[in-house]
Amino acid sequence: MVTASCPVSARAGRSPEGLALVAGTSRWSWTELDRAVALTAARLRGDGVGPGDRVALLAGNHPAVVFLFFAVRRLGAALAPLNARLTPAELEPQRARLAPALVLAEEALHSKLPVATPLERWERQRATPAENAPNDVEGDWAVLFTSGTTGRPRAARLSVRAFDALAAASAANLGPRPGDRWLCNLPLFHVGGLAMAMRCVHDGATLELQLRADPEDVVRAVADRGVTHLSLVARTLQQTLDAGLRGGGLRAVLVGGGPVPPSLVRRARQAGVPVLLTYGLTEACSQVTTERPHDADGTTAGPPLPGLRVSILDAEGRVLDPGAEGTIAVHGPTRMSGYLDDEAGTAAALRGEWLRTGDLGRLDDRGRLTVLARRTDLILSGGENVYPAEVEAVLAEHPAVSEVAVVARPDARWGQVPVALVVGRRTLADGELQSWARARLAAFKVPAAVQPVDRLPRTAAGKVDRAAAQALAVPREPCASQKPDDAETRASTMRFK
Repeated sequence: MVTASCPVSARAGRSPEGLALVAGTSRWSWTELDRAVALTAARLRGDGVGPGDRVALLAGNHPAVVFLFFAVRRLGAALAPLNARLTPAELEPQRARLAPALVLAEEALHSKLPVATPLERWERQRATPAENAPNDVEGDWAVLFTSGTTGRPRAARLSVRAFDALAAASAANLGPRPGDRWLCNLPLFHVGGLAMAMRCVHDGATLELQLRADPEDVVRAVADRGVTHLSLVARTLQQTLDAGLRGGGLRAVLVGGGPVPPSLVRRARQAGVPVLLTYGLTEACSQVTTERPHDADGTTAGPPLPGLRVSILDAEGRVLDPGAEGTIAVHGPTRMSGYLDDEAGTAAALRGEWLRTGDLGRLDDRGRLTVLARRTDLILSGGENVYPAEVEAVLAEHPAVSEVAVVARPDARWGQVPVALVVGRRTLADGELQSWARARLAAFKVPAAVQPVDRLPRTAAGKVDRAAAQALAVPREPCASQKPDDAETRASTMRFK
């Protein structure tokens, strides 16, 4: 058995007075964070938490989440953070599936999970700091429900090995420096937030928790508080640019979680913001590919992080050549151990040492990944694949479009057709956006309808909530087929396939 000790304790031994964690006006040095983790581990042990157990937690970006994350590792247990935006009816089945040894909930959220012990009261329990003992690197460290917006969420089991490897791979790409400071405005109940916490410990960087989403506070954090690194989705990047974000002392801004319009990348770079596009997923412990700081042009999600490999597979599992479209597969130590109590799902996702993501993409001849669609987002229209990300990128370039999501709508003739949900900067004329798209896309990719909306539904991480968006686009009656010119072009394309 390969073992590893708590990285917080190791960092405290190297940089005892360095600034480790900031939350509002509260600050912890590495020594103080090490003690907080030790006290938390002692409380967990006092409640009977031990190796192989799970601790369910319902909380926002509370510093206790950081303490608990590293404390469970000292005990060989796993943290299972629950999404604070879910309803009680959604949370209780997830808690039951976890069969946790302990359930904690922040007091402000306690009414959503009444069986939980209030977190703030639990933290006041007296305890003697627990010793830091090595634990199995293959043991579960976190169990995270996937952020998929369709179907029953699966619970991915992520090991000590996965988080440690991800932090090392990210450091090899970004090159950490003394004084680095990451602003964590990602939810700590998602893999991106937890991975950032581990990354900061690995690099000796400061983790600053943003307690609530606030684009203007992101701008202040960069301008006034010395934040050097951000991790955003496209929507929050747009919001922070609207709030006045400028490069300043920023060293890197990782942008992922879905399509990023090229116009947004250009705008960021014009403001001196060093955007690096990235692709990742919960099952691979967050990042898989990321642009290199010295070679970022915003056209792809970059090559695999050092130590990882990506291949594109066909339906039979054969590796495809550069430029070919297929399923994205990931090889490396960051892949999950499997899904909790889901042998069939695990067997489908893990084939040997490869993780088959189900997402669709292609590699260029430099090994850089272009993500075409999440598998569940793919639109199958008359035998043709329509990738929402591709259509969204074209529509987002229209000067009247502020935000856009492309989803499928049932169609009597083609099975499905793409429909665009658009947040406009002004009222769009009938057919205006379709004409724009028709000049830039094959006819079968042109939206059959453009549906104005006040806002796009989003998940807690800021991604478009595809299931909610899909529901908005489903008509009460079967929708009509596309215009004759589009249909004729599609028929011609299909005849010569």
